[in-house]
Amino acid sequence: MPHHSSPSLGRFRFQSAIISFMCGRFRLSRRKQLVEEYFDAVSSEEDWNPRYNVAPTQPIPAIRQHPKEPLRELSLMRWGLIPSWAKDPSVGASMINARSETAATKPAFRDALKSRRCLIPADGFYEWQRTGKGKQPYCFEVNDGQLFAFAGLWDGWKDSSGQWVKTCSILTTTPNAVTSPVHDRMPVILDPDSYDLWLDPGVQNVVAVSELLKPYDARLMRCYPVSSRINHVANDDEECSRPVEITQGQNQLFS
Repeated sequence: MPHHSSPSLGRFRFQSAIISFMCGRFRLSRRKQLVEEYFDAVSSEEDWNPRYNVAPTQPIPAIRQHPKEPLRELSLMRWGLIPSWAKDPSVGASMINARSETAATKPAFRDALKSRRCLIPADGFYEWQRTGKGKQPYCFEVNDGQLFAFAGLWDGWKDSSGQWVKTCSILTTTPNAVTSPVHDRMPVILDPDSYDLWLDPGVQNVVAVSELLKPYDARLMRCYPVSSRINHVANDDEECSRPVEITQGQNQLFS
């Protein structure tokens, strides 16, 4: 990808707080080479450090299908979709998620759902369960923490200096049996068999691609409580996703 589309241009500050988005934080602890191999993608991006607390407005890897060649390309995009027609880029901070039920009719997402779809690699995501005195964070994984892909949408936005900034959003859907005790939404995790259809820019049948936006099989997922370190974006290490014991006074997830 050309350097002028770097998502680090004009990066916004993200206020560290317990967030209400779904999905608002995730983990990508695999290095670039492993991600490229798993998704059969190519990239000119530099390698990245393992990430355990990816937050909105940060650069994240996204995988797209080349429009004219049979290959998948991985590049960095800023998390939080800025529509190409937006006058103020700050709208991106509120567009880190797109509801799959309404994306086809929302001006910010409808064109992207038709022809600008992507995969967003991850190996875990976080959500917070309300407890008596606050919120308890949980980490959600597929199987034993294997790589998977969120269903993503992307767009390009030109800043005041004429530089193109690529941005993206993660689609959400209704929860499955693993996520529903914690939150009433979950990110769309795509079945690997549907990657080709989802990525194909030639497939512009919104009804067909929308059928892929369903809750992931709960039998293939697990979750466990993690520490409140995940609440703050400055914390980005293995401790963020390490399981913790919930004290007896805290609300139990499956009580």
